[in-house]
Amino acid sequence: MFVVALTGGIGSGKSEAARQFAVLNIPVVDVDVIAHALTATGEPMLDDIRRIFGADFLYADGALNRAKLRGHIFANPDERLKLEALLHPAIHLRALEQLAYNDHALHPAYQILVIPLLFENNRYAKVIDKTLVIDCDESLQIKRAMARSQLSEFEVKAMLAAQVSREVRLNFADKVIINNGSLVELQEQVTEFHKNLIKTCIVSQ
Repeated sequence: MFVVALTGGIGSGKSEAARQFAVLNIPVVDVDVIAHALTATGEPMLDDIRRIFGADFLYADGALNRAKLRGHIFANPDERLKLEALLHPAIHLRALEQLAYNDHALHPAYQILVIPLLFENNRYAKVIDKTLVIDCDESLQIKRAMARSQLSEFEVKAMLAAQVSREVRLNFADKVIINNGSLVELQEQVTEFHKNLIKTCIVSQ
């Protein structure tokens, strides 16, 4: 199983890059998607969130108030650590299960594992073969994140502060795709990366 970890700061374009890999028929396992699934209405994880953070972070119908919880944890670093301690082990287990399933059922040349906080911990280090960073200017990150998620500039900057610096991310990357241009330019760069990696995977098999 050859796994490429795809990462990048908020607003960098990693989600668009992941979509392009899916278009190329490469299996994509996204830890953010897993996190949303684990905290969907009716999931047992919501009982733990209610116990730790209080019922105020759930709507009357039992759904998670994601915006309120996000604002709370980024304003209170200790609370963010509590949420990560609750969610990250479960997300990690589900991600490994999905990777194993894809490898067994689909036999892909490689898989993409999308991890926004890849370099903040080494939880996935044993399953990763290559790291791909999607990067762009910080001002563009902020602009994109605000437009995409209706976040305030303060919220985006708080999220940036919770991630490793751009310099650290670039230093640890095996490959960097600069995404300061159009969506088409990003797609072209992802496709080129894919073609080159396929050649590498074929040779190594």
